[in-house]
Amino acid sequence: MPEPRAMNEGECRRLLAAGGVGRVALTAPDGPHIVPVNYALHGEAIVFRTTPNSLLGALGWTQRLAFEVDHVDHERWRGWSVVAVGPGELVEDAEELTTIRTFWDPRPWAGGNRLVYIQIRWDRLTGRMLGHGWQPTDEPPVRHRAP
Repeated sequence: MPEPRAMNEGECRRLLAAGGVGRVALTAPDGPHIVPVNYALHGEAIVFRTTPNSLLGALGWTQRLAFEVDHVDHERWRGWSVVAVGPGELVEDAEELTTIRTFWDPRPWAGGNRLVYIQIRWDRLTGRMLGHGWQPTDEPPVRHRAP
């Protein structure tokens, strides 16, 4: 059984930069929740969109959040996982929203008006890699733009 290897912050950031789908963990009055989101990296923050009445829209910018993204190769028993932890923040600045929308707007797959932008400016970024003979940055997730 292979042993996991800790990745440095640069490796973790590079994997996050590919964007795509990750999971946000938050605590609600009824307990913990994990919510899949489409995300993008904007500077040193993970940005995603949600609806105002969702758990993330109501609570996600008022507490610390955890975000996780990973890649698994089942055939070769290898993979990686990156976890970012930090305060959730509502993105309200018009200039910052314009920049996000211009350069890499996270495009949700789920329907509905997801007009609330939330970001996580991490203060803890960790990652682990499992498997031999490869680098996690050799096979990053691929960002596909919706038509």
